[in-house]
Amino acid sequence: MNKKKLEELAFFQKLSQRGRTLGLDVLVFTAEDVKPDQTAIRALVFDRTSGKWIRRWTNIPDLIYDRCRYQGPVKYHQVKAFRNQFPKLIYLGRPLANKWVIYQYMSENDRIAPHLPVTVKFTGIPDTVKFIKKHKLVYLKPRNGTGGRGILRIEQTSSGNYLVQGRNANRVILQPQRISDAQLAAKLGALGLTEQYLVQQGINLVLPDGRVHDFRLLIQKNGRGQWDVTGCAGRIGAPRSITSNLHGGGTAAQTEQLLARRFPRAQVAAIERSMHRLAYIIADHLEQKYGSLCELGIDLAVDPKGHVWLLEVNPKPSREVFRKIGEKDVYARAISRPLEYALWLLKQRKQRRSE
Repeated sequence: MNKKKLEELAFFQKLSQRGRTLGLDVLVFTAEDVKPDQTAIRALVFDRTSGKWIRRWTNIPDLIYDRCRYQGPVKYHQVKAFRNQFPKLIYLGRPLANKWVIYQYMSENDRIAPHLPVTVKFTGIPDTVKFIKKHKLVYLKPRNGTGGRGILRIEQTSSGNYLVQGRNANRVILQPQRISDAQLAAKLGALGLTEQYLVQQGINLVLPDGRVHDFRLLIQKNGRGQWDVTGCAGRIGAPRSITSNLHGGGTAAQTEQLLARRFPRAQVAAIERSMHRLAYIIADHLEQKYGSLCELGIDLAVDPKGHVWLLEVNPKPSREVFRKIGEKDVYARAISRPLEYALWLLKQRKQRRSE
């Protein structure tokens, strides 16, 4: 494994440092680092004396905090094979399904359904044209996409024409295009859409300066094995971007301050309570389907009336947004909580064995 391929080494270093204070050794490895006889791994260990990562052979740990990004089927099958080979290890979380399966499952919950934008699978150009004309603002997104890759936004303007914006598969912002009603079907045909795309009702996320925004809420298991909202932060997209992802050039903002730019103070507090309440419902609902989870990054939007919408759920969330807005305590807690939950899981297993 090449260290340069690991996107989160800085995060792993912080995990290692916090783990040491909690009495946990943090090892970093991939499925490729497992010895062929499955008895050991060649892991990266952070050496605080030299301040560098070093390699060493060690036993496979009892507990796994899976941060693998499934970028392509090869990586997905490697991780799946590892889980199948070592089913008795403790895994902090579990992989979730693609966006469409998650949407369908969320729709079954009467408390979550009112917060879901209308979403359908891409079934062809004619159906998509009808959907766009009905909802006026629509997002087209890959079922398995991450980080804003391949997302397109189509909005009907006041003149009756359409504004087409988006990013390609490499996150590069595409040049915005204005097209007529007569050009809509042809433009959709040229975008290379497949059945792997979803068509989703758009929520108006545009600020007065023309930039889009949303909110990332982080809910995690704490040291008692219970769900707890760690924090929530606003994300403002780069100019001309249709997504707010920090990886795509977005900036971070404090939730209360961002909401206060649009709503009176009393309504801001009510919106924040609604966000937190929805997060607990989502976390509990997903665990009923997928089993025990560790943490969820929940992307939320607030429309001009103050209604909260669920945009996406990420089981392997980043926490950098809290560092960027200067909430040091929240950022530290966001790093520490998976380790505290790991200790709780180990304690639970020890109690079961003693019983």
